[in-house]
Amino acid sequence: MQARGPLMIEHRLIERMLSVIKGVLAKIESKQEVDPVFVDIAVDFIRVYADRTHHGKEEDIFFRELSKKALKPEDSQIMKELIEEHVFGRQTTKALVEANTRYRNGDQTALTDIAANLKTLTDFYPRHIDKEDKIFFPKSRAYFTDKEDQAILAEFREFDRKMIHDKYESLIEGFESQK
Repeated sequence: MQARGPLMIEHRLIERMLSVIKGVLAKIESKQEVDPVFVDIAVDFIRVYADRTHHGKEEDIFFRELSKKALKPEDSQIMKELIEEHVFGRQTTKALVEANTRYRNGDQTALTDIAANLKTLTDFYPRHIDKEDKIFFPKSRAYFTDKEDQAILAEFREFDRKMIHDKYESLIEGFESQK
């Protein structure tokens, strides 16, 4: 398997979650309400899986290794755009959390912001994923030898292995800091 393989597989799970979110968006429009716990679950998925795990591998490993190569200017530009898009996803998710907090506190107008942020994410991610899967990842393959590809894959596996421990250590530290 090439290094881009696991990243593309992860995209399929992200797409499945986006489909679930679209279904919830339809319910928001028809019932004018949302389950704030679903929003929490969606945020957790986006932050932990899509951003920290998936984008973490892209930025901390894949892009790091690519940045050591003499990239063509257009490939370097696409990588820069992808990083900026990751930041946009984080900002949108942060706004979603803020809207959900307002909604939980009784602000019914926050429902509009929740829906808008969920819609933004369901519109944004498919375009971002297409850019990676159909443009950037195929081009990036030319920059790595088979040996380099395998080293990146090994680093991906180690990154994933540690992720669950990092998530729950962070959770406990958050509780401990509230004492």
